[in-house]
Amino acid sequence: MNQIIVNIVVTTAILIIVSQSFSLIYYAAKFFHLTHAVIITFGAYFFYLFSKQLDFNIWAALSLAVICATGIGMLAEISIYKPLRKRKTTPLIMVITSLGLYVIMQNVISMIWGDDTKSIRTWDIKAGNEILGAYITDVQIVIIVSSLVLFIGIFLCLKYTKIGKNIRAISSNEELSNIFGINSNRVILWSFGIGSALAAIAGILVAIDTDMTPTMGFNLLLYGVVAMIIGGVGSTWGLVGGALLLATAQHLSAYYIDSKWMDAVAYIILILFLIWKPLGFSGKRLKKIEI
Repeated sequence: MNQIIVNIVVTTAILIIVSQSFSLIYYAAKFFHLTHAVIITFGAYFFYLFSKQLDFNIWAALSLAVICATGIGMLAEISIYKPLRKRKTTPLIMVITSLGLYVIMQNVISMIWGDDTKSIRTWDIKAGNEILGAYITDVQIVIIVSSLVLFIGIFLCLKYTKIGKNIRAISSNEELSNIFGINSNRVILWSFGIGSALAAIAGILVAIDTDMTPTMGFNLLLYGVVAMIIGGVGSTWGLVGGALLLATAQHLSAYYIDSKWMDAVAYIILILFLIWKPLGFSGKRLKKIEI
């Protein structure tokens, strides 16, 4: 049971990073940016490119991978989503566009690096650190610490910095924010940048822990979205509760039933919340001020 608890904590940490990265963009842009899944994947593959193929040191490879993946996310906003918003495109069209962009980019990854599973690790695999009969690897400890640091950092950024306050203002009412001099396009671009950087970091951490494939980002994104919805859209701390509930349910179902049920359990929980508690743990709607 102790090992299950460790696994739940590690999975929760990953889900927090992914859901937080997605929610930042969703709050500001108001649509499901499905291309975000491939930004997660690009983070891992750029790290593979710089660390293994080009043999850069780990910190240079990490920095360049995050910068490149973030650049792709911001480029998608500048070249595709921003022009669509100017044309008053509906959220449904934005979602369909983002899905198409995801498919294109995933195929680009497959063309460049292939469809086989790749490993970033350059060190020998060894038994993890034993804690009360459970084992946790050094990489998993890094994942937990990174998740904690990033979550607190983003929370403080949204609460106390100018860009964070602007993101919250745009999420509340974009038209009113523009009237008060907040450039919504610039704020949305910032949200894409920060969200994409977090997604790239999540992809790198997962790839180091469990290897990577061109489709790795999509399941991670779907789990992150589920955690965001059951936690309550607009609730920062709700993300933690949503991620913890989802990770716990998945690992317990894998232990008591079968690992094949992990995906099904995630969507069962989502459906139950949408029916019985559609506003998630927070129970609050995003504030909306009409002019």
